[in-house]
Amino acid sequence: MIGILDYGVGNLFSLSSSLKALGQEVTVTADPRELDRADRIILPGVGAFGDAMSKLEQTGLVPVVREMASQKPLLGICLGMQLLFEESLEYGRHKGLGFIPGQVAPLRPDLKDQGLKVPHMGWNALHILKDDPLFQYIQEGEHVYYVHSYYGKDCMESTLATSDYSIPVTGVVRQGLVWGCQFHPEKSGDTGLRILKAFSQL
Repeated sequence: MIGILDYGVGNLFSLSSSLKALGQEVTVTADPRELDRADRIILPGVGAFGDAMSKLEQTGLVPVVREMASQKPLLGICLGMQLLFEESLEYGRHKGLGFIPGQVAPLRPDLKDQGLKVPHMGWNALHILKDDPLFQYIQEGEHVYYVHSYYGKDCMESTLATSDYSIPVTGVVRQGLVWGCQFHPEKSGDTGLRILKAFSQL
């Protein structure tokens, strides 16, 4: 069973629908007992880093997530991936969960081509830097769907894949049993479904 953390900041319906389409049993919950029963955990998220971290702390789930991340596969998606980092510079400086060394920084100042739009929104090719079981059903250059204005930075040791947006944008990270995708696999068509399938088999 896959447990999706429900802490008030995620597009839970499309994610759970995608997993169910793969034949997975899914529970969407903030109940630590339900999450403990799950074999794998997904941390979704949309919106601002500080607000999301506050909501996660208010639910009392931060210590639960920390404990589970050492015991079973955990996947952060979009803002959920950013929460895995040590800190974010979105509207101030905020501490994250600290699984991934590095920080979440604004995309705009780092772009070589300042004519590009921010947020970075749309389909982009995924360039695989390191082989990983999460990629077992996809190939180099397949397209995935992004919507974000901040990105993981100073995290090359943990970076598994990037996408080009005049700079290499961090696409997938991993540290131990913790993975993160900046893009939305649940909005990335068949490629995204194959990534979720791989996660469900980790």
